Amino acid sequence: MAGHSQFKNIMHRKGRVDAVRSKVFGKLAREITVAAKLGTPDPAMNPRLRAAILAARAENMPKDNIERAIKKAAGADGENYEDIRYEGYGPGGAALIVEAQTDNRNRTASDVRSAFTKSGGSLAETGAVAFMFDRVGVIAYPASVADADTMLEAAIEAGADDVSSGEDGHEVVCAQDSYGEVTKALEARFGEPSRTGLIWKAQNTIDVDDETGEKLIRLVEVIEDQDDVQHVYVNFALSDALVAKLQA
Repeated sequence: MAGHSQFKNIMHRKGRVDAVRSKVFGKLAREITVAAKLGTPDPAMNPRLRAAILAARAENMPKDNIERAIKKAAGADGENYEDIRYEGYGPGGAALIVEAQTDNRNRTASDVRSAFTKSGGSLAETGAVAFMFDRVGVIAYPASVADADTMLEAAIEAGADDVSSGEDGHEVVCAQDSYGEVTKALEARFGEPSRTGLIWKAQNTIDVDDETGEKLIRLVEVIEDQDDVQHVYVNFALSDALVAKLQA
């Protein structure tokens, strides 16, 4: 889990300073609308919608915006978005999975391909790198809810596969098939998680030198800047020195 967590922490902290908030809210609202349209508008009965709302709350998205995005799903004249996945390679042979939501496949494919090319990467066929990742569930809690041993014990009892605990909190990982059951079991004991959802977790991470690492971070930033892109997953790990530099 190290590569994914390390990367997301960097991007999250950079995002606090660099991201245009309206764009962040726009992407969150789109996921809420899509989740509500594909399932039920009741988050208690719709795990994907619940995860989207938690993500929105984590970014301090106003309650009115969240409710408006849910109501939009019921509108007959709203845009019809579909989930689409892109895969590619970055400098140093790093693998990337890009999840997008689009109402125009041609536009999104062109934008994502351009983002890869501009930053020294290359878009590949679907399935080219997915075999290097596992589709897993993640349930995160703040460190204050329990100590590491208690969380580990609870996660094992719930059927989870792995737990990472630290100052930033606890991150429980489970198989996609058991995601719902594990989430319910942990919520029964610790309450609502701070974050939850399905992600692509790299089976192994590759170490890259600092020059390549900076190129890869720029590549991810360019891809994430595309309006239709929701998430980017990677399989590279950065040196401690570069992490400190990027977080400074």
